[in-house]
Amino acid sequence: MSIHKFTKLSMIVLSTVVIASCASTSHTAEDHSAENVDRFETYNRAMFKFNYEVDKYVIRPVAEGYRAITNQFIRNRVNSALDNLKEPVWAGNYVLQAEPEKGAKSLARFAINSTLGLAGTFDVAQGWGLEKEKTSFNETFAKWCIPSGPYIVLPIVGPSTPRAATSLALGFVFDPVYWATINDANIHDKVAWGYAALDGIATRESALELLDDLERNSVDFYTTMRSAYMQNQSKLKCFCDDNSQTNTYDFDFGIEEEDEAFDMMEDEQ
Repeated sequence: MSIHKFTKLSMIVLSTVVIASCASTSHTAEDHSAENVDRFETYNRAMFKFNYEVDKYVIRPVAEGYRAITNQFIRNRVNSALDNLKEPVWAGNYVLQAEPEKGAKSLARFAINSTLGLAGTFDVAQGWGLEKEKTSFNETFAKWCIPSGPYIVLPIVGPSTPRAATSLALGFVFDPVYWATINDANIHDKVAWGYAALDGIATRESALELLDDLERNSVDFYTTMRSAYMQNQSKLKCFCDDNSQTNTYDFDFGIEEEDEAFDMMEDEQ
């Protein structure tokens, strides 16, 4: 089968999926009743408590140590480099979301920042008017009207849904770092997991004050985290929706892509 025929067939299949999804769901494609949001509450609370203890005694101290031995300039350079490595994945997702212009912009940003920006440590492209725009497979699935599924707390990762968990796995597999080392078994696992750990620590450091404020102002921290996460998920728009999309917090303990709220906090420092 030629590439042209394969592309045409793929578009027909995807269009059929959208039509079927729109016909079988409301415009939101999400049911956020209390029963659906937390049908696994007993398990979720137990796992949340486990994650809380791991974060308290392992992840948070490491993030605080990372902050103590670096300054804001260094952390900005690390965050910029980490974001730059994700640009190709963002670009691919924008194409799947039928936004090729944003996809092209992400690829242009990757090319510019990887060279002139010294391996992405400096965001040269932003100075040229190419603003950073983040996305994910989770947003792509939502665009194609795939429901998020019930709320579930994953070990270490934290708040999630079946759709978000699938997105997380795909984001890891399609990451350029994963593919750059896949042919060298001696370093592949070390580099891939080391990169994931650095990404998680950097994001956890960015969220130190945010999560502290949430916990301090919460009667039930678990319920606050669940509510904030599911509100964020509900704002991901399907192609069938008419309402505009608005991003809020994305609480994932730094494993998945960090939220724009963290960038705003970082810029203010």
